[in-house]
Amino acid sequence: MLNNEKLELINAINRLKEPKVLVVGDFAIDEMVYGKTARISREAPVLILKHSETKIILGAASNAAHNISSLNSGKVKVIGVCGKDYYAPVLMKAFKDAKIDCSLMVEDKERPTTTKTRISGFSTQSVRQQIVRIDRELNEPVSKKTEEKIIANIKKAMPDCDAVLLSDYNIGIMTDNIIKFTIDEANRLGKIVTVDAQGDLGRYQNATCLTPNQPDAEKAVGYSINNFDDVIRAGKDLLKITNAKMMLLTRGDEGMIIFYDKDKYFSVNAFNKTDVFDVTGAGDTVVAAFTLALASNATPKQAAVIGNLAASIVIRQFGCAVTSRDEMVEVWENLNQEIKL
Repeated sequence: MLNNEKLELINAINRLKEPKVLVVGDFAIDEMVYGKTARISREAPVLILKHSETKIILGAASNAAHNISSLNSGKVKVIGVCGKDYYAPVLMKAFKDAKIDCSLMVEDKERPTTTKTRISGFSTQSVRQQIVRIDRELNEPVSKKTEEKIIANIKKAMPDCDAVLLSDYNIGIMTDNIIKFTIDEANRLGKIVTVDAQGDLGRYQNATCLTPNQPDAEKAVGYSINNFDDVIRAGKDLLKITNAKMMLLTRGDEGMIIFYDKDKYFSVNAFNKTDVFDVTGAGDTVVAAFTLALASNATPKQAAVIGNLAASIVIRQFGCAVTSRDEMVEVWENLNQEIKL
């Protein structure tokens, strides 16, 4: 029989379907091209692959939006930039297939649609291996004109959402003006605003919560995190640096720890250390589930556990992956680990 704490968390997981979320950030697609090795080319000493399939996967901020859509049945909008190129309609189709509203994306013909093409080959009795990766992206900040369009769309979309997620992959969308406007507007309207950022965390002032991993946290505080005392010190320093209400510090196989109410913290051990296949995109899953949990009135502790639980499921799959509420409930019901909430 499930105890009250387990039942309360199941109720919190089921409530993830309720909030509407706006995701602002660096959207991208991963194009996975697969082929079987046929022979060595006569033109150059390179492999010739016989193409077998191409898969389009939502990556970067797109993966966070995909995770949210899977958990809240498509109540998610995205605002970012795509180019006027071959991959723009590919990205839009991938969004629509994932039930993500992309009607407020901004087109900028001066920028490419961020795409990472991975070409992988295999031969008989061998595993598939990546041969080369081709990146199509521009890391410079968006133009003033594009920035203004993005801000206008954020202002238009904000009233109809319950939470906003800023997903920064250092591809140029998250300018200082976009960051400040989004957080200020979210706070003015009483919305949850979470941040998943790579780079200067100090740019993100007054958010509800930031979700840095340990390496990014170390860069922000300026010292190494070598033990649990360092973790506590770093968490409190990060709250001061960002003036955030909460800080969710993710630590890989060490789990995560959330800091809240100024001097309180709660540590969650990693739920799955034995069946880890691929951690790609796990941070996107954490912030997606965590954001939905906060927006559906979960406590900070419950939200951290829900983020941890979601990540423990997707790391058992290869590449960027998503989970569902039903899958999370099933895993939670069968979890032997004791969690005191």
